[in-house]
Amino acid sequence: MNLLFTNTLKKMNKSILYQVGFLTWISLSLWSCKAPQATLMEDSKMKLPTIYNKESDTLNSGLAPWKQFFTDPHLTALIEEGLKNNQELLITLQEIEVAKNDVLRQKGKLAPKVGAGLGTGLEKVGRYTSQGAGDAGTEMEKGVKVPENIGDFSGAISASWEIDMWGKLHHAKEAAVKRYLGTVEGKNKVLSVLIAEIATSYYELLALDNQLDLTLQYIELQKKALEIVVIQKQAARGTELGVKKFEGELLKAQSIEFRIRQEITETENRINVLLGRYPQPIVREKDTFMDLVPTTIKTGIPSQLLSNRPDIKQAELELEAAQLDVKVAQAEFYPSLEISAAVGLNAFKPSYLIKVPESVMYSVVGELVAPLINKSAIKAEFNTANARQIQALYEYDKTLLSAYLDVANQMANIENMQHAFEYKKKETQTLSEAVGIANELFKSSRADYLEVLMTQREAMDAKIELIEAKSKQLIGVVDIYKSLGGGWK
Repeated sequence: MNLLFTNTLKKMNKSILYQVGFLTWISLSLWSCKAPQATLMEDSKMKLPTIYNKESDTLNSGLAPWKQFFTDPHLTALIEEGLKNNQELLITLQEIEVAKNDVLRQKGKLAPKVGAGLGTGLEKVGRYTSQGAGDAGTEMEKGVKVPENIGDFSGAISASWEIDMWGKLHHAKEAAVKRYLGTVEGKNKVLSVLIAEIATSYYELLALDNQLDLTLQYIELQKKALEIVVIQKQAARGTELGVKKFEGELLKAQSIEFRIRQEITETENRINVLLGRYPQPIVREKDTFMDLVPTTIKTGIPSQLLSNRPDIKQAELELEAAQLDVKVAQAEFYPSLEISAAVGLNAFKPSYLIKVPESVMYSVVGELVAPLINKSAIKAEFNTANARQIQALYEYDKTLLSAYLDVANQMANIENMQHAFEYKKKETQTLSEAVGIANELFKSSRADYLEVLMTQREAMDAKIELIEAKSKQLIGVVDIYKSLGGGWK
């Protein structure tokens, strides 16, 4: 029986080869309906400048792993927890799984579809039909006629295969691979943004802590000043207006205290959300905030952005996938060839199934389909794919431009914030000295309460702004680290 099936398969293979050759010849002859050409825009990609401003150092801080870039143990602990539990990151990981399965799906289309099946049925045809009349006069064996009720029992192995003559299936698989790799880069982008957001919120929180401490000190100062003004009024050296002014300043400071406390709560919860957990205190060390020295940044050269920034690599992969989609759409204009075959046993009575070769059945079918008329749907798909290719190119250009400007802006920001911090520090020192002078003059009745209030308020505002300047310095370093593509490695 095995020999019989082997011979049968050989006959099928020869038959398949003949049919494939015949259909291929027909498909080539029908290749009169050529596909339209796609818009090629490879040369329109934006070219990055060779340097940032006047710097051309190849050292790049964006290449440093985040554990080396951030040295605060409390901050690194928060980042590690965020990388484990952040919901946005977990959602992105599932997008990678979806893209991976799409690659497997497209790859599966390249292989023949093979299946095995069993079937049974019953049929009775009319006596006065050509089949009924033929069956009535036919003997299956000597003295045994074909029964009136004809059964149908079969078992077969079937296969179908679309011949990828124009590379449509291969291009679709390659496009799926590109999109899968794009989702991986998308995950890296989420990592980079997540780490930057945690670090930014952490420094904002430290700045708010210091502003709260400063405000509490200012409140105590105003309470003591108010006591002095009240005593002076009682001694007829002051007025009720002066008392009310100091009372108003104290109330204003107490209002600021609770505004800052609310901002601290919201910032803590923003970090908790990034860490994928319910509200709880954020462990941190606030006392050394003003002594923190921003990390020295090396920007490297612009071309390094192409390999460092995940969003650029993702945009490039999306562009390549879109270009492959155009090739897939082009192939739809050409004839498609599908071959199907089956081999098995078939009889109207189960006992006859074992009688071979009489019960052996096989079939080979080749189907060639070529679009000849009413191709509007195919044209629409092609035009859509072509438009998406152009759109993907513009997205790539926009991402490239945005990346370069991000770095250029952050470089200027770091330099300007450094100068702003130094001047604000000198201003704070000057106004602190002025407060002492104003208080002494007020005690000796050589300055009025308005001069004291204005000097204290200006000193307070300068100290608040100094803390903000320090925060902007540290956040600027985080931003340029992200802009250089740092954080995901």
